[in-house]
Amino acid sequence: MSSRLIVTGASSGIGRAVAEQAAGRGWEVLAVARREDRLRKLAEEVGCRHAALDLTRAADVAELGRLAADFGADTLVNIAGGAKGQESISETSDDDWRWMFEANVMATKNVIAATLPQLRASTHDGSYATVMTVTSVAATTPYVGGSGYNAAKAAEKALSDVLRLELAGEPIRVMEIRPGMVHTEEFSLVRFGGDESRAAKVYDDVQDPLTADDVARVMTDMLALPGHVSVDEVTIKPVAQTHPWIVNKGTLTAR
Repeated sequence: MSSRLIVTGASSGIGRAVAEQAAGRGWEVLAVARREDRLRKLAEEVGCRHAALDLTRAADVAELGRLAADFGADTLVNIAGGAKGQESISETSDDDWRWMFEANVMATKNVIAATLPQLRASTHDGSYATVMTVTSVAATTPYVGGSGYNAAKAAEKALSDVLRLELAGEPIRVMEIRPGMVHTEEFSLVRFGGDESRAAKVYDDVQDPLTADDVARVMTDMLALPGHVSVDEVTIKPVAQTHPWIVNKGTLTAR
């Protein structure tokens, strides 16, 4: 099982929830995100270590590699990322696409490359290491308005799949989590450029969308399994979401 985790995107949403729950299980956590103030508050609350880093910057990724070795990490949990825009392909912004690929794909690739030497080193005593990456249902099911995000998450999923092949024969499990609708404080807000009204409408009249804590519970339960047990892929959605683009509005009732 995992015991010394690096968690990216730990200043809010699923990342913060994973850091909280992992610390609650008695694991050591190195929480990583851009916002120092939020990380400091998290560290005060749960007793974890923290590092304010921008994982789209090469120097910061290199620093994370050094920190991983000092920390003795045996697990990397890639959560940092996000979506921007919901326009059609012909109307989307190149800048939004670049941001999504930098945040979801390039950062994940570079963080894995920087921390893999330490993850390998952590197995020299006969134990197992873990790379866990949060993608999305968007990685496998396209939906209208999700072109750039679909493309970025599909690439991030492919990255995870290839990594599993590349690590064949090594004691490192590679896990992928594909959440559906999760009501967090920032995901839709970032997607819609800070438009609070538009962001709130995504969840209007949806009974019990997932919370960050729901997803984090699944993730930490997976990490708690014996090291030789690899749950390669998990899709998690609220009952109200029967398909990535089919969400029931209103009360769920049995017929």
